[in-house]
Amino acid sequence: MSGKMRILTSVAVIAIVAAAAGVWIIRGPGPLDFAGGTKVALADYRAGKPTGVPAKLDKASLVERGEYLAKAADCMVCHTGPGEKEYSGGLGFKLPFGTLYSTNITPDKDTGIGNYSDQDFLNAVQHGKRRDGARLYPAMPYTSYTFMTDEDVLAVKAYLFSLPAVRAKAPENTLSFPFNQRWAMIFWSAVFNPDTRFAPDTSKSPEWNRGAYLVEALAHCGECHTPRNPGFALDNRKKFAGAITAGWRAFNISSDKPTGLGNWRDEDLISYLSLGHAPGHGAASGPMGEAVDHSLSQLAPEDIKSIVAYLRSVPPQPSPDLPATTAPVAPASHKDGVTADARGKMLFAGACASCHGWSGESPVSPMATLTGSWAVNDPAATNVAQIVISGTKRHTPDGALSMPAFGHAYTDDEIAAVANYVTARLGAKGSKLTAKDVAGLREQTAE
Repeated sequence: MSGKMRILTSVAVIAIVAAAAGVWIIRGPGPLDFAGGTKVALADYRAGKPTGVPAKLDKASLVERGEYLAKAADCMVCHTGPGEKEYSGGLGFKLPFGTLYSTNITPDKDTGIGNYSDQDFLNAVQHGKRRDGARLYPAMPYTSYTFMTDEDVLAVKAYLFSLPAVRAKAPENTLSFPFNQRWAMIFWSAVFNPDTRFAPDTSKSPEWNRGAYLVEALAHCGECHTPRNPGFALDNRKKFAGAITAGWRAFNISSDKPTGLGNWRDEDLISYLSLGHAPGHGAASGPMGEAVDHSLSQLAPEDIKSIVAYLRSVPPQPSPDLPATTAPVAPASHKDGVTADARGKMLFAGACASCHGWSGESPVSPMATLTGSWAVNDPAATNVAQIVISGTKRHTPDGALSMPAFGHAYTDDEIAAVANYVTARLGAKGSKLTAKDVAGLREQTAE
């Protein structure tokens, strides 16, 4: 080999090694790598069945099992537009580079998935590949669903195909160049989609493995609660440390004691996941409220306990911008405590105090109590502002509980004022939102 060829070969090898190292650095660890135990193929696991449905549904029909799994995977929420029929698509996700709309997944042959074969459906859910060969954007969490077994994916398909077909074409995406180039997702998927099924960890309990399957594959919790890396994939070096998703803050759900779940009792976590509320920790709202109402609250009690067991094992990840402790109950009288922001106080008095109380302890419902909640103790006041903008509607065992949306009634400046007052009076540290901040939050909210 000539000297020139040796140099070219060396350069090529160095380039390949550098590219591989770059990919490895950007991609980072997988979602279950923190556990470190010995993983085996599902067929070789002898300690139970971590996938599928709870034992009580083992003998249920394929459609019934698929319904349970579809709820665990929270398919309906993302695939239903405002005021539209369930699963007919059309929900808009606002991104910095345009709006992406969810697709119709009813069995309509023209606008839905009615022509999908079993393999077509597996390709879409596990590989991010449509029937026509086009690639899906990662707003569809196929990098999490890839851990689902073929059996479970096809059970979900059976359930979806049992639903009434709805003719509904999703609006066209409005992504700007170069993000509107679907073909580029081929390379994104090659780097960031592990494209592998769930492998149980023999060093962990059956309950832990069931929780891992529910959290990582079906419920895809990391998609909201884990920060993104420069490639817009999950950065599992900061697993469950919290992130901003669709304009809402998904809080830290690692085992960190000051800012995560480390100081929550098991019964509090079970209550929050099952009912969307835990005494002393507030109520779920926004996307998390929807996840509780339409997904987590539908799970069997043993599955919720498995989720808790798994979350307990996730290494602590700090959230330095959150206070180590939440604020105590505020004074019961409006004359005491924080009174500096006169405009924020006036707005709170007119629209908030009757339900939430001046102390943060609601005289109406525990679900409306703000004391201790993450939202009011977040110095950024992201979720406080979003709740004022969008309101919230929760379905509880005692019936529906709603807070009206004030987004059209209040200006951005007024929403900033009331959010700043709420966090200062009821939280550990007052926020300093501006009208510009609120306008930015509006722009990120799904529609």
